[in-house]
Amino acid sequence: MRVISYNLRKHNASGELVDLTKDFHPDILCLQECKVSELPETIGTLHLADSTKANRLGLAIYYAQDRFTALDTSAFSLKKSLHDRIAAPAHERLIGTRLIDNESHHDIVVGSFHAAPLTASNSLRRKQIHAAHEELLSMGSGLISLMVGDFNYPFFTKNLTAHMNASGYDLTLSDSRTYMRYKVFKGHFDFATSRGMNIDNVETLPSGDSDHLPILITAEYSEIL
Repeated sequence: MRVISYNLRKHNASGELVDLTKDFHPDILCLQECKVSELPETIGTLHLADSTKANRLGLAIYYAQDRFTALDTSAFSLKKSLHDRIAAPAHERLIGTRLIDNESHHDIVVGSFHAAPLTASNSLRRKQIHAAHEELLSMGSGLISLMVGDFNYPFFTKNLTAHMNASGYDLTLSDSRTYMRYKVFKGHFDFATSRGMNIDNVETLPSGDSDHLPILITAEYSEIL
């Protein structure tokens, strides 16, 4: 399975999406910071599963209909940061889609996630990540889970990895930094958490019109969930 995640930086990088799908052939495309009213129903061969509705800058998931059958999609609100309360950029910080893999018949849920910005604490972001995992699990007990997106967590990722492992999830960083707009705030902002999957690789793709770089996750199902 190939999954691309991309923070579009206020939709500025939306014009790159068709070429991204042509060049890297993802089965699933997860977006953050997109203007959902301007999203097309299809991008290349991928079909829009759903997008958030309450955000100024939203989230979306696209999938290959020849590979997957979409069963359900839900958007979720998570614990708000002070930035959320003042600027109201994102009421819904997670969207999840439950899919049946038409090739292997696995039942999985994929999430596109956008954590609170760096003005919030790592503690709050950890609570958001844990809550996001619980929300995805609420879409079906015991589902294989893959959550990708902008975690806004470039520092102390070893600590976060320990928290994820303790809760039954793996955290996989990309092979190089995904955010380098500022000299101070640079690092692995975009990555993946998973349950019941083996992540073979998380590749940072070339930069475009966003302050984030897209990532390409290559994964396969685990033998044991």
